[in-house]
Amino acid sequence: MTDPITDMLNRIRNAQAVLKETVDIPFSNLKYEISKILEKENFIEKTEKKGKKTKKFIKIILKYSSPSRATAKGKEEDLSSSPSRAAAKGREEDSSSLSSKVLEDKIKVAAISGLKRISKSGQRIYLPAKKMRRVRGGYGIAIISTPKGLMTDKKARLKKLGGEILCEVW
Repeated sequence: MTDPITDMLNRIRNAQAVLKETVDIPFSNLKYEISKILEKENFIEKTEKKGKKTKKFIKIILKYSSPSRATAKGKEEDLSSSPSRAAAKGREEDSSSLSSKVLEDKIKVAAISGLKRISKSGQRIYLPAKKMRRVRGGYGIAIISTPKGLMTDKKARLKKLGGEILCEVW
């Protein structure tokens, strides 16, 4: 494995794609700090160190939400009320109404909608605090490696610290 951070991000992405509750990642201090930042920013539920000596790993409990979302007016709108979902629901009810209700209850939306590795082993990306841009209009975070340790882009801008942009999460 050439890039352990990319491996960590891919494991999280793949686990959320199949709606797993937890994911295990081989331990390193850098990956543990990244997962602590994700926990602090409410992208994952919980992160724990497990194992001893050479068999250490990080157990990450992934975070999912219900299928409703807030609209511009502040009301909650159920995703099952969309026309495409209603058409699919109508077809399911024709076959069996019991299975459609069970499927409707199991719909989960992952807290992390995207992960992107920015600075790679072949091309490192360093930025000063003044040139750091907001991720997805402020809805996401970038994890920065600064001389003062790992931190989010918002915190780095406040402390006027630049560094290596490790990844973006939204």
